[in-house]
Amino acid sequence: MPRSTRSDRRVAPGVDRLGDDIVNFYLVEEPDGLVLIDAGLPAHLKQLRAHLAGSGRSLTDIRAVLLTHGHPDHTGLAHTLQQVGADIWVHESDAAILRDGPRSALRHAKPERSALPYLLRRPAAITTPLHLARTGAFTAPATPGVRVFDTDQRLNEVPGAPQAVLLPGHTAGSTGYLFPDRGLLFTGDALVTHDGLTGHTGPTLVCRGFTHDSHTALTSLDRIDELTGATLLLPGHGQPVTGDPRTATRQARQAGSH
Repeated sequence: MPRSTRSDRRVAPGVDRLGDDIVNFYLVEEPDGLVLIDAGLPAHLKQLRAHLAGSGRSLTDIRAVLLTHGHPDHTGLAHTLQQVGADIWVHESDAAILRDGPRSALRHAKPERSALPYLLRRPAAITTPLHLARTGAFTAPATPGVRVFDTDQRLNEVPGAPQAVLLPGHTAGSTGYLFPDRGLLFTGDALVTHDGLTGHTGPTLVCRGFTHDSHTALTSLDRIDELTGATLLLPGHGQPVTGDPRTATRQARQAGSH
């Protein structure tokens, strides 16, 4: 079983990386409140509570949760956090997954390929879906009534007023969140540095076994190239990437979508 905690949680001033060796989510401290980027897995609730308690805070101090997309390994605590008062934000194209529950992701964002060939080619890849199942990814409650947007925009109601940047392809509503004053770009699964099915490490697109439209996903890397002010990419899976984002997107194009 992958580790559920890390000693390297602080990845930037005021930014902590939570989750485990397969799934990342992030806590961002702003002067006007806490923001969670993605919502991990249901089993991460204990970790999140303990992490907040370490600085005298609780779940009720989280004002907003920004979901990069609707896949169940990114939405596991959304319902719980909504119940204690956090606004849950997601692109309108992925809102139906939240409304209908995690099992609906295969219907609303059907992958281009079956995962079976990947599992046959690399049996160790079974670790990822088994981990998601064991940690409650597919049985989390639905989360209706989320806040939605449909274009690139500053989310002025969210602490830090991050910029939502549409990066579709992995799902139709995949979105990055840019905190330009801090040089942070949370890429979700639009660009990752570890693919659990293929085992690839380094900047890449998620393989077609987990991606809805790989051609559009490739095009979305151009959007990352166009952004100014991002010096740290924080993906949904794998290690953060520092430096010029164009270096990471070039490597992701070279890696392909498998």
